Amino acid sequence: MKVIDLTHTITENMPLFPGTEPPKLTTVNDYEANGFRETLLQITTHTGTHIDPPAHVYSAKATLDALPPEQFIGRALVINCRSLKEGEAITLQNITNYGAKTAKADFLLFNLGWDRFWGTPAYFGNYPCLSDDALEFILNGSYKGIGFDVMGIDPINDETLRLHKKLFADKQIVNIENLKNLHLCGDDLFWFSCFPLKIPNADGSPVRAVAWFE
Repeated sequence: MKVIDLTHTITENMPLFPGTEPPKLTTVNDYEANGFRETLLQITTHTGTHIDPPAHVYSAKATLDALPPEQFIGRALVINCRSLKEGEAITLQNITNYGAKTAKADFLLFNLGWDRFWGTPAYFGNYPCLSDDALEFILNGSYKGIGFDVMGIDPINDETLRLHKKLFADKQIVNIENLKNLHLCGDDLFWFSCFPLKIPNADGSPVRAVAWFE
């Protein structure tokens, strides 16, 4: 079995959405004093490679802990959008280029090649986002989730979170952000998982997203 890690490591100096509190990893027990090592982890629920449920933007909609575990695992397809320039839209054509494979996928993961900018100011740039017709295609399907190798589904300066709200308004679906290594997953279907921490009333959670090939 071949496994590909699609997850960025959580560190105290990692890229964060503007205004987000940085993670803190504090050693609270160590080998010398206690005979074991233990770390206090302080992070927001949308740190690093993470997952959004509808409750991220709607107070009365599904939280992560309310979703069944099968929501976070299934067949995925990477949509190669690396040819798009800054500010260009991810179009319906980018998706339909993959033909019948799109209907067999549980997750559509959009490879913008943006993970190569991780840790640099360019990561916060004008990355491509879904066009309205591409998002409508997703909403008309039966997808468990979508994912991106950028900071968010919305442009980083869009305080209205328009695409988040449109995605979650009438759909029980999840959104994974800050993925990496999507270029290693090929152009066919593969197994994918993005299990969150089981936190009560969870508006989001870091995940260990992986792809595997049997």
